[in-house]
Amino acid sequence: MFRHTKLLQFEAKPEKPDPVYAHKLQELIGGAFGEMTVTMQYLFQGWNCRIEGKYKDLIMDTATEEIGHVEMLATMVARLLEGAPATVTAEAVKDPVMAAMIGGMDVQQAIVAGGGALPADSNGTPWNGKYIVASGNLLADFRANVAAEAQGRLQTARLYNMTDDPGVKAMLQFNLARDTVHQKQWLAAIEELKADGLEEEIAPNALLDEEDQTHNHTIWHLSDGPDGAKGSSWTTDAGIEYLMEPEALGGPGTAPKPDPALYGTYAPLQDAKGTLKGKVKAKKK
Repeated sequence: MFRHTKLLQFEAKPEKPDPVYAHKLQELIGGAFGEMTVTMQYLFQGWNCRIEGKYKDLIMDTATEEIGHVEMLATMVARLLEGAPATVTAEAVKDPVMAAMIGGMDVQQAIVAGGGALPADSNGTPWNGKYIVASGNLLADFRANVAAEAQGRLQTARLYNMTDDPGVKAMLQFNLARDTVHQKQWLAAIEELKADGLEEEIAPNALLDEEDQTHNHTIWHLSDGPDGAKGSSWTTDAGIEYLMEPEALGGPGTAPKPDPALYGTYAPLQDAKGTLKGKVKAKKK
């Protein structure tokens, strides 16, 4: 059950309208790392969580807070669009749609939302549920949450530097702070999962004995130069070997003969140079 409190979590009052910035701010609402994404990501993680108690409460508390962030941003967008396009460009262009375009406003904000926010990113691309990660494995999900909050904070920081409006900046300062604490909480929760014996370093902590033991401790050197091997924290310290001259382990990646009814262009397989079959033929010559 959710209840709506008719107060914003933090104030969302711009000093003056700015339809251009309202268009940009859509990224923090409906972008891949926007507030709609983390809202739905945390909600589904919480609903799918099989452990009642502190972990589920942490997830659901954060999910519910993120709903409030969407509300703040949607309110800010509507207020940034207040009077637009009429007071912004109507003197130059009488048609409202053309005025919106010239003013830099998202035309969809005018036509579809009636001067409000959209569940879309800054290009007008609709928000997509495929953005979210909710796997049921808390270690994997919490790591995804750290990344989501980091990307969201990065985009918020960039947008912070794109405005001089003190009201907008104040709200974004709050958002930056919440993104900071959310990164910290997920990192701490990862360590607590380990301390509680629920997860270990690798997610999932299963099939470790079944995996190919030859290839679970090597990094393949596939970039020019030796610099990659200098990272001691992910090589010697982690018990990982840096293979400077890795070799391909499989044969040619040739697709099978197509179904004749599909009319794919096809010719008999040529012996690839370097393959076992090719080497045998070369020796016979």
